[in-house]
Amino acid sequence: MSDYDNDVLVSADWVEDHLEEFQSDDPEYRLLEVNNPTVTADSEYTAYEEGHAPGAIFFDWEEDFTNQQTRDILSKDAFEETMGEAGITEDSTIVFYGGGRVPNWFALFAYWQAKYYGHEDAKVLDGGKGYWVDNDYPLTDEVPEFDAQEYNARGPFESIRAYRDDVDTAIEQGLPMVDVRSPEEFSGEVIAPEGLNETAQRAGHIPGASNVPIATILNDDGTFKSADELRELYAEAGVDGEESTIAYCRVGERSSIEWFALRELLGFEDVRNYDGSWTEWGSMIRTPIETGDGQ
Repeated sequence: MSDYDNDVLVSADWVEDHLEEFQSDDPEYRLLEVNNPTVTADSEYTAYEEGHAPGAIFFDWEEDFTNQQTRDILSKDAFEETMGEAGITEDSTIVFYGGGRVPNWFALFAYWQAKYYGHEDAKVLDGGKGYWVDNDYPLTDEVPEFDAQEYNARGPFESIRAYRDDVDTAIEQGLPMVDVRSPEEFSGEVIAPEGLNETAQRAGHIPGASNVPIATILNDDGTFKSADELRELYAEAGVDGEESTIAYCRVGERSSIEWFALRELLGFEDVRNYDGSWTEWGSMIRTPIETGDGQ
C-alpha cells in the first residue's frame, strides 16, 4: 500500500498480527466495527453479535456517531464521551472497519468524524468486514469490555467539512464536486437506494457535480483500487487535486469513503465532505438541481 500518499489503510493481515493488542485493556490499540445493524443483518456479511474480529468494539453509526435530534454529527463533548467510554484515548491507534452495502460504508463516516475532531492515529481495514469474513480471518462472538478512559479531542477542523454555503460557492466558481451515489440517484430516477427511506423532497444532483459511484473506486473484493487507478478515475471526472473539491451523497456516509480516497489516499489537500448532502440540498426551497446523467 506504499503507493498511497498516507499510511492510513491497513491490510487484514496487519490487523490479524495485532489482535493481541486490540484485545488488551491497554488503550494503545483499539479496533472499531461501525455498522448499521439493520443493513448488516440483511447483507451477506456476519452481524456483530454473530461474529466480529476479536477485540472489536461495536458502534451503531446512527446512534453513536450522529445526533438524531439535530440530524448532525456529534458535538465535541459527545464525541469525547463516546470515545472515552469505549476505552479509547486521543493517543490510541484506532482501526475502523465495517460492512453494509459497500465495504466500510459506515466505518469511514466514523473515521471522517474522528479526523474532524483531530484524532491523529486513525486507520481503516482495507476491504472492511466483507473481506475479513470472506477470507476466513478470525471471528468471535465475545464482546470486549475495556476500562473507560479520558478522551481529549482537538478541533473541530472545519477544513474537511462542507456546508451549504460552500456548495453555493462551488457552483458559482465552477469548483469540482463529486456525487458518489448510484447513477440512478444522480440522474433523478430514484431519491434513495432500494430499501432505504427517501430523506429528500426532490431527486437529481447538484449542478456541476460529477458522478463517481462508490463501486467504481473499489476492486471486486472491496479493497480500494491503486493510487494510479484512482487518480485516472477522478481525472476523468475533472478532479485532479488542484482545486477545492466537495464530496457528497445522501446523508454523508458514502461520501466519506470518497473523501477518504481523495484526501487520505491520494493526498489532495483541499477536500471536504458535505455531510448534509442530498438530504439537505434536495429538501431546501429554491436550491438549484439538475437531472439526467449530466453529460
